[in-house]
Amino acid sequence: MIETEFGFSTTAAEVVDGIDLTGKRVVVTGASSGIGVETARALAGAGAEVTLAVRNVAAGERVAGEVGAAEVARLDLTDLVSVEEFARSWSGPLHVLVNNAGVMASPERHTEQGWEWQFATNHLGHFALATGLHGALRAAGGARVVSLTSRGHMLSPVVFDDVHYAFRPYEPWGAYGQSKTANVLFAVEATRRWAADGITANAVMPGAVLTGLQRHIGQSEVDPAIVKTVEQGAATSVFVATSPLLEGIGGRYFDDCAETRVADHRDETPPMRGVARFALDPDAAARLWTYSETLLAKA
Repeated sequence: MIETEFGFSTTAAEVVDGIDLTGKRVVVTGASSGIGVETARALAGAGAEVTLAVRNVAAGERVAGEVGAAEVARLDLTDLVSVEEFARSWSGPLHVLVNNAGVMASPERHTEQGWEWQFATNHLGHFALATGLHGALRAAGGARVVSLTSRGHMLSPVVFDDVHYAFRPYEPWGAYGQSKTANVLFAVEATRRWAADGITANAVMPGAVLTGLQRHIGQSEVDPAIVKTVEQGAATSVFVATSPLLEGIGGRYFDDCAETRVADHRDETPPMRGVARFALDPDAAARLWTYSETLLAKA
């Protein structure tokens, strides 16, 4: 278990203090708002060359000037053409990929391929992006992928028999939960497959941060006692992206800048703690990878 002196109140700037990222190239998805902005700010402040991968390029350009990012590029995770164009246009090594963008508890919606919207956005789009950038990550020699998840993963494993709610009634939180479980499983299998290429991936729970992510549920549903600032919410992502403690470490789940316990039962009262054992299951991780490849091949 990796433990640190950091914790709930630690900010991204504190995590990266004293770390020199000069010469490192970083991509942060969803970096035009919320914790993506603060993640980019901290990494750029440490000397990294940061690219903001965003749907709204104008908003991204405004943020870039504020945080010192080097570039802004369009990326729509539900549009495979957009994802492919982003990956194809990337040149040279990529040292850190932060899969930060996401949606939460959205109303029922499907992509043109018939994919459930949250699974498509939170997992499949990022899966396509990471695999499309595999060569660039390998070229970096020691690259890291940060996969943002949530304690909400405990609400559901990936239900392989009906991922896209073709037969079961749609449930916004269940769909969110399985997409966040997928984010953890991706880190497990990416590390297994890519560690020999010098690439590791870890899952990150940023904490409850009041941003646009809650637009479908209302911020009043979030317990104020567990709310973090955006600067605090970005801390664990930055920690996993930069800490020397994680050199060669992958396939794990981090919360409050530390590796967390494995849980076999969900806490009855919030906040849910730990990582569900099913989210670290290597067989489920391998199955998800193959399933995701199949979906993308048919798209």
